[in-house]
Amino acid sequence: MNFFLLIFLKSVSSEEKRIIYKVLTYTSLKDSSNIGMKDWIQMAADIEKHYFHYDGFVILHGTDTMAYTASALSFMMENLGKPVILTGAQVPISELRSDGRDNLLGAIYIAGHYCIPEVTLFFNNKLFRGNRCEKLSADDFDAFHSPNLPPLVTMAVGIKVSWESIYRPTALSAFRVHTELNRNVGLLRLFPGITSATAHAFLQPPMEGVVLETYGAGNCPSDRKDLLEEIGAACRRGVIIVNCTQCSKGSVKAYYETGSVLLQAGVVPGLDMTPEAALSKLSYVLSLDLSIEEKRKMMRTNIRGEMSVLPKQEVPGQLQENRLIQAVADTLLLTSEADLKAVSDTLFPPMMCAAARTGDIETLIHLKHCGGDLQGSDYDGRTALHVAAAQGNYEVVKFLLENGCSMYATDRFGHTPFLEAVLNEHFDIIDIMKETGGHIIEENMPDLVTYVISSASSGSAGRLKALQMAGVDLSLSDYTGNTALHVGGHWSGF
Repeated sequence: MNFFLLIFLKSVSSEEKRIIYKVLTYTSLKDSSNIGMKDWIQMAADIEKHYFHYDGFVILHGTDTMAYTASALSFMMENLGKPVILTGAQVPISELRSDGRDNLLGAIYIAGHYCIPEVTLFFNNKLFRGNRCEKLSADDFDAFHSPNLPPLVTMAVGIKVSWESIYRPTALSAFRVHTELNRNVGLLRLFPGITSATAHAFLQPPMEGVVLETYGAGNCPSDRKDLLEEIGAACRRGVIIVNCTQCSKGSVKAYYETGSVLLQAGVVPGLDMTPEAALSKLSYVLSLDLSIEEKRKMMRTNIRGEMSVLPKQEVPGQLQENRLIQAVADTLLLTSEADLKAVSDTLFPPMMCAAARTGDIETLIHLKHCGGDLQGSDYDGRTALHVAAAQGNYEVVKFLLENGCSMYATDRFGHTPFLEAVLNEHFDIIDIMKETGGHIIEENMPDLVTYVISSASSGSAGRLKALQMAGVDLSLSDYTGNTALHVGGHWSGF
């Protein structure tokens, strides 16, 4: 590998951040058509190796198999807390009219400014969830689409982030990469006249998982007893078969007899998963140490935002149904959805921060049910987790972490919730955050010497202990060469 430094100094934007990034290149570059599971494992392992040193990651990848790689990485990266963005170009970046420069700069901008803890794909000014998109065109710059989920970010003159759509980790566990993938998986596409011999040959050992691409809303010929018998026999042998529609848009539903026969045969409905996501998920799930029934259950479960689990009419917290926001809107004579959302985005974060400060979990739950985003930030960029960590409200911190709030979000002062816990000497919160992957981010590194020296100077043993718990080297020296031990020695009580 080659490793070199690039510094990207842009004009200070409304987010008031400059982005510094490093580039890691592989000595042997591959056409994306040659990418395989071994390459996915290497990419994931490299991100894991450098995970604590950066706030986000951008992967440059060829377009042909980019959707497969994005889907695979989304499942391999467990409890991901930072953005991982794949991007590329339809026209090589070396050519004058390449789309690669805009795609690269857009991906770096998003990774450096927004804490979106997902594996995503950025192309033509749109950021998609990685396991929701497909390559749409071999020729157009608008090469990718996400038919069943709108873009997470849309860039134009302004930047629109759909924060309510972000999928966040909720387990109190640290980031890890699962590097074992099952290769005995495949795609079988139904077509009129497909023979049972074709299905029989495809479903034989060592095949363990199959994505069955069916017609319409998950239908197959209900009068083909020979074909259904082959599918049922494979399911009984322990092969996991997932039903995905051949249509780009829509979902698998067992409304008709032609769809219910597959369910009766033991086929798992894939809802609106893309074939790329279903195949990657099968490879991941089959590699886990679980029973066949547990694996089938996991294939039916939304684990990385890869499938829609609720019809739109059942999604709670719609703005028009929110009595609190509606009351404010009526008072201010607001009628449009955009105005209602603006009021919601303005009111909810301060109320959540106030509830976090007082340790009021019930109010946080109520505000969430009213449509509030627990990750929302106030005018200083502080989230409820910042406030709870600073106040030492352990139960609130635990609740917020279990609801996907990020420890890596920075406020206007560059502080993360983890740093707030450290500076305020809340040892129990430092412990739970470290278990969930918390660490000092790169942006805070220049201030560490100041924190260490000033703590020693003031005799704050508690602050020094908190810094040590966070992994800070207490032997750091300032510009004069003084360390905490030098300064602390001048204080008689230290």
